[in-house]
Amino acid sequence: MSAQPDGGFTPTGTIASSADRRRVVFATVVGTTVEWYDFFIYAFAAATVFATLFFEPMGDQFAQIVSFFSVGISFLFRPLGAFLAGHFGDKLGRRPMLVLTLLLMGGATTLVGVLPTHALIGVWAPVLLILLRVIQGISAGGEWGGAVLMAVEHAPKHKRGLFGASPQIGVPIGLLLASMVLAVTESIFPGPQPGSSVALADTPFGQFGWRIPFLLSIVLIGVGYWVRLRVSESPVFTEIAARKDETRMPIVQLLRNHLPLVIVAALVFAGNNAVGYMTTGGYVQHYATDPKGPIGLATGPVFWVVALSGVTWLFFTWFSGWLSDRLGRRTTYIVGWIAQLVGVFLLFFLTNIGTVASLAAALVILTIGLGFTYGPQAALYSELFPASIRFSGVSISYAIGAIVGGAFSPLIAQAIFQSTRSTTGITWYLAGMTVVGLIATLLLRDRTGIPLGPESEDEQAKSPIYGMSRA
Repeated sequence: MSAQPDGGFTPTGTIASSADRRRVVFATVVGTTVEWYDFFIYAFAAATVFATLFFEPMGDQFAQIVSFFSVGISFLFRPLGAFLAGHFGDKLGRRPMLVLTLLLMGGATTLVGVLPTHALIGVWAPVLLILLRVIQGISAGGEWGGAVLMAVEHAPKHKRGLFGASPQIGVPIGLLLASMVLAVTESIFPGPQPGSSVALADTPFGQFGWRIPFLLSIVLIGVGYWVRLRVSESPVFTEIAARKDETRMPIVQLLRNHLPLVIVAALVFAGNNAVGYMTTGGYVQHYATDPKGPIGLATGPVFWVVALSGVTWLFFTWFSGWLSDRLGRRTTYIVGWIAQLVGVFLLFFLTNIGTVASLAAALVILTIGLGFTYGPQAALYSELFPASIRFSGVSISYAIGAIVGGAFSPLIAQAIFQSTRSTTGITWYLAGMTVVGLIATLLLRDRTGIPLGPESEDEQAKSPIYGMSRA
């Protein structure tokens, strides 16, 4: 049965009530918010406390690089999570993978909150920290694809961009929530103040305060778990299962027949992710608050500024998803890459003025482009891959893009600054990644509104990539 134009139908033609759709949207927003709150809490801690508490024997500068490396190492395990969740999500369903990834991420985050530091258990402290970060990476690799498909495959054809933006806005909400919790915690349990000679480990924040945001994750897990258990399976997967069209080895089919598409799709995300991880990976926070750096702002106000940028990122992510249903995914992305390039060139120009207000302006401007190159991604990815291998396709493309883009961008930025004592090289690096994302977008056809159900296998005659024939 083909999808109907009426907004009351799913992509497979089954009736979907407004209550069902609200439940799906709420579940994807809550779930991804919990996942990314956990992820960002770690990144912020890596930028502010982990170098001192877990990696201090490596020396001041190298300890910070290793701390940022621990942020990036989780990305290396995202493909494993994507492979596992994609394989079982295409065979067993989208919903079970959403619940499992939520529990993995939340459990690892809570355990970080009770982990002894290097001063107490020596080398086992960083080893256990990195192990928990690896578990976070596996979880994040499987989370996004499931949330995206639950949202997009429940959506009417003309609202996929808007529905697909629901798991996307979970990321800036997670950023906003993490920043606010950190800001409140730091105000109650203060850390070192600018110009102070007091060591981090001797402050309330260094002794206990940094653990509170991690421990709060257990509350969010309970909320997310309850919400996701109440969501019905994707109608597209339900129809695939009814037709017995499940692919036995979806990963093999994906890599054999669609590898160029996976690479191009990954590069689209890499262009966004490298720039986004200047804040979500903690680099800007470290650069702005480092007492030995050129700015040395207080930690609390910087957390609030990042929270503000989370609000604008959220709005433009939602807006661009809505806009992509009207202008098309490709056109919306092109507008976004131009806006992101402007934000990249203004980022350190404004940040280096050295005030909280200039930092706020830099991050708010940057999030306009970030929102435009993130909001349409769920719908774009879902429309690129056939239904029977879609979970694998979107998850693996996302995981590879995260490695190429955001995995080590804070580490690369730190290394560039330490070798040049200038942010100019960082700006050109981020501009280059933005151009890579633009070129990858230009290689893709606009497939806004194509059928998503199993019947679409024979309808998607043209390759999603210009100049290539369909496998």
